[in-house]
Amino acid sequence: MIRKALLAAAVMAFAAPAAAQAPTAAAPAASDWRTPDPENLLVIDTNKGRVVVELLPEVAPAHVQRVKELTRAGFYDGRTFFRVIDQFMAQTGDPEDRGTGGSDKPDLVQEFQFRMGADSGFVQASDENVSQTGFIKSLPVRTQSPMLMAMTADGKISAWPLYCPGVAAMARGAGDDSANSQFFLMRQTYPSLEKRYTGWGRVISGLDVVRSIKVGEPVTPPQDKMDKVRILADIPASERPKVRVVDTNSAWFKAQIQNTKAQAGTSFSVCDINIPSEVK
Repeated sequence: MIRKALLAAAVMAFAAPAAAQAPTAAAPAASDWRTPDPENLLVIDTNKGRVVVELLPEVAPAHVQRVKELTRAGFYDGRTFFRVIDQFMAQTGDPEDRGTGGSDKPDLVQEFQFRMGADSGFVQASDENVSQTGFIKSLPVRTQSPMLMAMTADGKISAWPLYCPGVAAMARGAGDDSANSQFFLMRQTYPSLEKRYTGWGRVISGLDVVRSIKVGEPVTPPQDKMDKVRILADIPASERPKVRVVDTNSAWFKAQIQNTKAQAGTSFSVCDINIPSEVK
């Protein structure tokens, strides 16, 4: 089965560049940072540099589990970025390095949307009456109106990732339930992918690396590749990078949202908001 990441119609969608980032009055304080769970950090060492992706099992548990399983089996080591579109995304994770292969594991049932409760840690960026945009940890999401929570059997509402720069998602074939091993990292904003692909994480460090990957559809040799892919928790302590990211639930970040909204005006998008991180 061909596992093209994105259908032709999606490729024609508008990809809006992010707005300029509004400055804040001060740098984040120590209390404004969080240390992500090392079990949910994917460290991708490429020939262009290191990329760190935060995994969100609360959003797409089966897909996160698959990525972890394949990572720990060494499946992704040496895989090329075989399809890279400049204002779009970089695709990888195919053992055939051409978009037609997958692992020996069964295809996954789609997780395009997830159920979100009041205890999800959602941080609102904008209220659009029938929906809201904001963040769960580093991932930008859109949700139904929280007023609907009181009317649903499980007390939750539907939510889904927004395809901002850095978002990580699973590639698939023509069928919704055909994702297997291939994934892509967003280089720019691409709204037409919402509720059509399973987003399972976001690049919190190394977006510049993702954007430096050689472009092509397909990419002509030599292709850029993932030399080594590991879960942070599996890296020996002596080699393990220290990673922290600004907490989207912090006072500093909430002020950053307001500053960005004031600068962007009516053109504001949650994709305009930067989340600072440090990897040492």
